[in-house]
Amino acid sequence: MSQPPPPREASGPPRRPKRVSGVVVPHAPRWYQWAAAWMVYALVRTVAATLRYRWHDGSGGFLEKHRGPAIYCVWHNRLALCLPAYFSYARPRTRTAGMAALVSASKDGGFLAAILECFGVQPVRGSSSRRGPQALLELTTWGERGYDLAITPDGPRGPRYVVQDGVMSLAQVTGLPILPFSYDLTWKICLKSWDRFQVPIPFSVCDMRIGPPLQVPRDISDGQRNALREQLQQNLRALTLD
Repeated sequence: MSQPPPPREASGPPRRPKRVSGVVVPHAPRWYQWAAAWMVYALVRTVAATLRYRWHDGSGGFLEKHRGPAIYCVWHNRLALCLPAYFSYARPRTRTAGMAALVSASKDGGFLAAILECFGVQPVRGSSSRRGPQALLELTTWGERGYDLAITPDGPRGPRYVVQDGVMSLAQVTGLPILPFSYDLTWKICLKSWDRFQVPIPFSVCDMRIGPPLQVPRDISDGQRNALREQLQQNLRALTLD
Protein backbone atom coordinates (compact mmCIF):
# COMPACT_ATOMS: atom_id res chain seq x y z
CA MET A 1 0.00 0.00 0.00
CA SER A 2 1.41 3.39 -0.95
CA GLN A 3 2.18 5.83 1.80
CA PRO A 4 0.41 9.23 1.92
CA PRO A 5 2.59 12.18 0.93
CA PRO A 6 4.23 14.03 3.82
CA PRO A 7 2.40 17.16 4.91
CA ARG A 8 3.70 20.41 3.41
CA GLU A 9 5.07 23.01 5.73
CA ALA A 10 2.79 25.94 6.35
CA SER A 11 4.00 28.92 4.37
CA GLY A 12 1.17 31.35 5.06
CA PRO A 13 -2.62 31.47 5.18
CA PRO A 14 -4.48 28.84 3.16
CA ARG A 15 -5.34 29.85 -0.36
CA ARG A 16 -8.95 30.30 -1.37
CA PRO A 17 -10.21 28.11 -4.18
CA LYS A 18 -10.29 29.91 -7.49
CA ARG A 19 -13.69 30.86 -8.82
CA VAL A 20 -14.46 29.65 -12.29
CA SER A 21 -14.23 32.60 -14.67
CA GLY A 22 -17.61 33.97 -15.74
CA VAL A 23 -19.64 31.90 -13.27
CA VAL A 24 -21.21 33.68 -10.29
CA VAL A 25 -23.27 31.68 -7.81
CA PRO A 26 -26.03 33.83 -6.26
CA HIS A 27 -26.44 33.93 -2.50
CA ALA A 28 -29.11 31.46 -1.41
CA PRO A 29 -31.62 32.56 1.27
CA ARG A 30 -30.61 31.64 4.82
CA TRP A 31 -33.03 30.05 7.27
CA TYR A 32 -33.68 33.35 9.05
CA GLN A 33 -34.37 35.01 5.70
CA TRP A 34 -36.96 32.34 4.97
CA ALA A 35 -38.57 32.94 8.35
CA ALA A 36 -38.64 36.71 7.77
CA ALA A 37 -39.93 36.18 4.22
CA TRP A 38 -42.96 34.25 5.44
CA MET A 39 -43.73 37.00 7.96
CA VAL A 40 -43.44 39.68 5.25
CA TYR A 41 -45.64 37.61 2.95
CA ALA A 42 -48.34 37.30 5.62
CA LEU A 43 -48.09 41.01 6.45
CA VAL A 44 -48.35 42.11 2.81
CA ARG A 45 -51.37 39.87 2.20
CA THR A 46 -53.05 41.21 5.35
CA VAL A 47 -52.42 44.89 4.57
CA ALA A 48 -53.35 44.47 0.91
CA ALA A 49 -56.72 43.03 1.94
CA THR A 50 -57.57 46.24 3.85
CA LEU A 51 -56.86 48.65 0.97
CA ARG A 52 -59.46 50.24 -1.29
CA TYR A 53 -58.34 49.94 -4.90
CA ARG A 54 -59.10 52.18 -7.84
CA TRP A 55 -57.86 50.78 -11.14
CA HIS A 56 -56.83 53.02 -14.04
CA ASP A 57 -56.11 50.76 -17.00
CA GLY A 58 -54.54 52.82 -19.76
CA SER A 59 -53.37 49.81 -21.75
CA GLY A 60 -56.32 49.91 -24.13
CA GLY A 61 -57.58 46.50 -23.07
CA PHE A 62 -54.16 44.94 -23.63
CA LEU A 63 -54.59 42.17 -21.07
CA GLU A 64 -57.86 40.89 -22.55
CA LYS A 65 -56.63 41.19 -26.16
CA HIS A 66 -53.05 39.93 -25.79
CA ARG A 67 -53.76 37.08 -23.36
CA GLY A 68 -50.12 36.01 -23.50
CA PRO A 69 -46.97 36.69 -21.47
CA ALA A 70 -45.59 40.19 -21.06
CA ILE A 71 -42.80 42.00 -19.22
CA TYR A 72 -44.25 43.81 -16.22
CA CYS A 73 -42.19 46.90 -15.41
CA VAL A 74 -42.54 48.57 -11.98
CA TRP A 75 -40.36 51.00 -10.02
CA HIS A 76 -38.25 49.51 -7.24
CA ASN A 77 -40.04 51.48 -4.50
CA ARG A 78 -43.43 50.08 -5.61
CA LEU A 79 -42.60 46.42 -5.01
CA ALA A 80 -44.74 46.07 -1.88
CA LEU A 81 -48.10 45.74 -3.66
CA CYS A 82 -47.09 44.68 -7.16
CA LEU A 83 -47.63 40.94 -6.60
CA PRO A 84 -51.07 41.22 -4.93
CA ALA A 85 -52.07 43.50 -7.82
CA TYR A 86 -50.76 41.06 -10.41
CA PHE A 87 -52.57 38.04 -8.97
CA SER A 88 -55.84 39.89 -8.37
CA TYR A 89 -56.10 41.90 -11.61
CA ALA A 90 -53.63 40.92 -14.34
CA ARG A 91 -53.29 37.15 -13.95
CA PRO A 92 -57.05 36.36 -14.16
CA ARG A 93 -57.18 38.21 -17.50
CA THR A 94 -54.38 36.26 -19.16
CA ARG A 95 -53.50 32.66 -19.99
CA THR A 96 -49.92 32.67 -18.76
CA ALA A 97 -48.25 29.82 -16.90
CA GLY A 98 -46.98 32.01 -14.03
CA MET A 99 -44.41 34.69 -13.37
CA ALA A 100 -40.61 34.86 -13.19
CA ALA A 101 -38.97 37.96 -11.71
CA LEU A 102 -35.45 39.33 -11.81
CA VAL A 103 -33.80 39.61 -8.37
CA SER A 104 -30.31 40.72 -7.41
CA ALA A 105 -27.73 37.97 -6.82
CA SER A 106 -26.61 39.68 -3.58
CA LYS A 107 -27.37 38.62 0.01
CA ASP A 108 -30.24 41.13 0.19
CA GLY A 109 -31.54 39.67 -3.05
CA GLY A 110 -31.72 36.29 -1.36
CA PHE A 111 -34.30 37.69 1.07
CA LEU A 112 -36.39 39.14 -1.77
CA ALA A 113 -36.11 35.84 -3.66
CA ALA A 114 -37.55 34.02 -0.65
CA ILE A 115 -40.50 36.46 -0.54
CA LEU A 116 -41.17 35.88 -4.24
CA GLU A 117 -41.23 32.12 -3.72
CA CYS A 118 -43.77 32.57 -0.93
CA PHE A 119 -46.01 34.24 -3.53
CA GLY A 120 -45.38 31.42 -6.01
CA VAL A 121 -43.13 33.51 -8.26
CA GLN A 122 -39.96 32.04 -9.79
CA PRO A 123 -36.94 34.24 -8.87
CA VAL A 124 -34.16 34.69 -11.43
CA ARG A 125 -30.99 35.96 -9.80
CA GLY A 126 -28.87 38.59 -11.50
CA SER A 127 -28.29 42.28 -12.23
CA SER A 128 -26.20 44.52 -14.47
CA SER A 129 -23.14 43.92 -12.27
CA ARG A 130 -23.57 40.21 -11.38
CA ARG A 131 -24.90 37.33 -13.52
CA GLY A 132 -26.34 39.71 -16.10
CA PRO A 133 -25.96 37.47 -19.19
CA GLN A 134 -26.99 34.34 -17.27
CA ALA A 135 -30.08 36.06 -15.87
CA LEU A 136 -31.07 37.33 -19.33
CA LEU A 137 -30.83 33.78 -20.70
CA GLU A 138 -32.85 32.34 -17.82
CA LEU A 139 -35.57 34.97 -18.15
CA THR A 140 -35.76 34.32 -21.88
CA THR A 141 -36.27 30.62 -21.16
CA TRP A 142 -39.09 31.32 -18.71
CA GLY A 143 -40.71 33.63 -21.26
CA GLU A 144 -40.57 30.87 -23.89
CA ARG A 145 -42.37 28.60 -21.41
CA GLY A 146 -45.28 31.04 -21.31
CA TYR A 147 -44.41 32.87 -18.10
CA ASP A 148 -44.88 36.56 -17.47
CA LEU A 149 -41.64 38.35 -16.60
CA ALA A 150 -41.16 41.11 -14.03
CA ILE A 151 -38.34 43.62 -13.65
CA THR A 152 -37.63 46.82 -11.74
CA PRO A 153 -36.05 49.08 -14.38
CA ASP A 154 -34.34 51.36 -11.85
CA GLY A 155 -33.07 48.61 -9.53
CA PRO A 156 -31.25 47.35 -7.67
CA ARG A 157 -29.19 50.50 -6.99
CA GLY A 158 -30.85 53.30 -8.94
CA PRO A 159 -30.93 56.15 -9.71
CA ARG A 160 -34.57 56.29 -8.72
CA TYR A 161 -37.07 56.61 -11.57
CA VAL A 162 -34.40 56.17 -14.24
CA VAL A 163 -34.95 53.25 -16.63
CA GLN A 164 -31.77 51.24 -17.16
CA ASP A 165 -31.03 49.34 -20.35
CA GLY A 166 -31.67 45.85 -18.94
CA VAL A 167 -35.42 45.87 -19.55
CA MET A 168 -34.87 46.99 -23.14
CA SER A 169 -32.46 44.12 -23.77
CA LEU A 170 -34.92 41.67 -22.26
CA ALA A 171 -37.77 42.92 -24.47
CA GLN A 172 -35.57 42.89 -27.56
CA VAL A 173 -34.37 39.32 -27.00
CA THR A 174 -37.70 37.80 -25.94
CA GLY A 175 -39.97 39.78 -28.27
CA LEU A 176 -42.43 40.27 -25.39
CA PRO A 177 -44.22 43.61 -24.90
CA ILE A 178 -43.33 45.78 -21.91
CA LEU A 179 -46.31 46.70 -19.72
CA PRO A 180 -45.57 49.65 -17.35
CA PHE A 181 -47.27 49.60 -13.97
CA SER A 182 -47.29 51.89 -10.94
CA TYR A 183 -49.53 52.95 -8.07
CA ASP A 184 -50.03 55.69 -5.49
CA LEU A 185 -51.22 55.48 -1.89
CA THR A 186 -53.07 58.07 0.16
CA TRP A 187 -51.30 56.87 3.33
CA LYS A 188 -47.82 55.46 3.26
CA ILE A 189 -44.42 55.45 4.94
CA CYS A 190 -41.39 56.32 2.79
CA LEU A 191 -38.20 54.69 4.00
CA LYS A 192 -34.87 56.52 3.95
CA SER A 193 -33.41 54.30 1.27
CA TRP A 194 -32.09 55.27 -2.16
CA ASP A 195 -35.48 54.56 -3.75
CA ARG A 196 -37.64 55.97 -0.91
CA PHE A 197 -39.36 52.58 -0.65
CA GLN A 198 -43.08 52.95 0.05
CA VAL A 199 -44.71 50.94 2.83
CA PRO A 200 -48.53 50.96 2.59
CA ILE A 201 -50.56 51.85 5.66
CA PRO A 202 -53.69 49.75 6.23
CA PHE A 203 -57.08 51.04 5.02
CA SER A 204 -55.60 53.60 2.63
CA VAL A 205 -56.76 54.20 -0.93
CA CYS A 206 -54.52 52.75 -3.65
CA ASP A 207 -54.69 54.05 -7.23
CA MET A 208 -53.36 51.30 -9.50
CA ARG A 209 -52.24 52.44 -12.95
CA ILE A 210 -51.32 50.47 -16.06
CA GLY A 211 -49.77 52.25 -19.03
CA PRO A 212 -49.73 51.48 -22.75
CA PRO A 213 -47.63 48.47 -23.82
CA LEU A 214 -44.30 49.05 -25.52
CA GLN A 215 -42.79 46.73 -28.12
CA VAL A 216 -39.03 46.62 -28.81
CA PRO A 217 -38.23 45.18 -32.27
CA ARG A 218 -35.37 42.71 -32.42
CA ASP A 219 -33.65 44.45 -35.33
CA ILE A 220 -33.77 47.92 -33.78
CA SER A 221 -30.75 50.25 -33.82
CA ASP A 222 -29.06 51.54 -30.67
CA GLY A 223 -30.44 55.01 -31.24
CA GLN A 224 -33.99 53.76 -31.70
CA ARG A 225 -33.73 51.55 -28.63
CA ASN A 226 -32.53 54.49 -26.53
CA ALA A 227 -35.50 56.53 -27.78
CA LEU A 228 -37.86 53.73 -26.72
CA ARG A 229 -36.12 53.55 -23.33
CA GLU A 230 -36.78 57.26 -22.79
CA GLN A 231 -40.39 56.76 -23.89
CA LEU A 232 -40.83 53.95 -21.34
CA GLN A 233 -39.30 56.16 -18.65
CA GLN A 234 -41.73 58.96 -19.48
CA ASN A 235 -44.68 56.56 -19.44
CA LEU A 236 -43.70 55.15 -16.04
CA ARG A 237 -43.17 58.61 -14.59
CA ALA A 238 -46.58 59.67 -15.90
CA LEU A 239 -48.12 56.80 -13.93
CA THR A 240 -46.29 57.90 -10.76
CA LEU A 241 -47.51 61.01 -9.00
CA ASP A 242 -44.77 61.65 -6.42
